[in-house]
Amino acid sequence: MGTDLHELLRSLRVWDPELTELPAFDPAAAPAEPLPLFTRWFAEAVAAGQPEPHTMSLATADAEGLPDVRIVMLHGADGEGWSFASHTHSRKGGHLAARPYAALAFYWPVLGRQVRVRGPVAAAPAEEARADLRVRSAGALASALTGRQSEVLGSPEELARASEAAWELARREPDTPVPSWTLYRLRPEEVEFFQGDALRRHTRLRYRRSPREGWARELLWP
Repeated sequence: MGTDLHELLRSLRVWDPELTELPAFDPAAAPAEPLPLFTRWFAEAVAAGQPEPHTMSLATADAEGLPDVRIVMLHGADGEGWSFASHTHSRKGGHLAARPYAALAFYWPVLGRQVRVRGPVAAAPAEEARADLRVRSAGALASALTGRQSEVLGSPEELARASEAAWELARREPDTPVPSWTLYRLRPEEVEFFQGDALRRHTRLRYRRSPREGWARELLWP
């Protein structure tokens, strides 16, 4: 007998007290800009044992405005923006070439927290993309060298051959360039911090960037 999806969904609970701590969050004490708060929350997620806290959802839209989303890795966050990487010929690369605007979402269920970021996206200089790839693992380089991301794959064997060749090259020449590998930076216009509450009185603090006045803060209804 097959799985009853709806019955399974009804059996699940959010923020199991045995697994999740819902810390207090006082938005009045939040810093004037979002990056310091993001850095603190990220460090707290790591300390709390959140698996892969550096993964995030990346939402883009194609030339017709149709949305798409996938999970990618955060490569950094600083005064220039939140950064991630991909090939220019990938689906997300094509979307960003046509519509250079995106949204990010982090979810750290161990603390009942989300962070949402959105804004325009630009490619970093090529030398920064090369430096970013150099400090990553041989596996990351091999994956980048395999290339052809988002293209139709003829067979698993074709992928295996390309991957084996890429791994060999990555081990033999760890500085091999990958011209299509691009480091993207999202410059935030909005950043929202969500802290879950057991009584569903969730705290939502949104930062909005003003061209003249810097960051403004406001609370949102949950």
